[in-house]
Amino acid sequence: MKIEIRRVGNSLGVIVPKFTLDSWGLGEGDFLELTERSIRPRASSILSVDILDEHKRRLAVAVASLCTPNLIRAQSLANLHRWRRNGVWVSAYDEWKEIMETANDGELFAVMLGRDEHANRLRQSPPYVGLLPREAVKRLNEEAAG
Repeated sequence: MKIEIRRVGNSLGVIVPKFTLDSWGLGEGDFLELTERSIRPRASSILSVDILDEHKRRLAVAVASLCTPNLIRAQSLANLHRWRRNGVWVSAYDEWKEIMETANDGELFAVMLGRDEHANRLRQSPPYVGLLPREAVKRLNEEAAG
């Protein structure tokens, strides 16, 4: 949607349509977050599981777009090995280990990028951490936080 920049007193501003504010659950006196690239509701205004799930999916998309399947598998298996050795293990890691060791590339990407319940559940405990540059993670986190 295009929003026109207008003169407001001695400043410039925008008017956000009421239906948009309603869909965000915001009204008079609430706050919006202004980032370098967007205006959106503050993270605390829109806390939801769906938003967190989509953020984790975007992190997975970034990993898949920057890394080869072999690199994803190698980093993931190294992380899983380290976590098991350190006693930090959850049941999802058993599934990830099997995927990394036996699944073809299509199956790997289906779990990393899928929108189904299984893919979403596994993305809650991703083993491919450490593959994105810190700046990319920071940018994605800031975008998710608004």
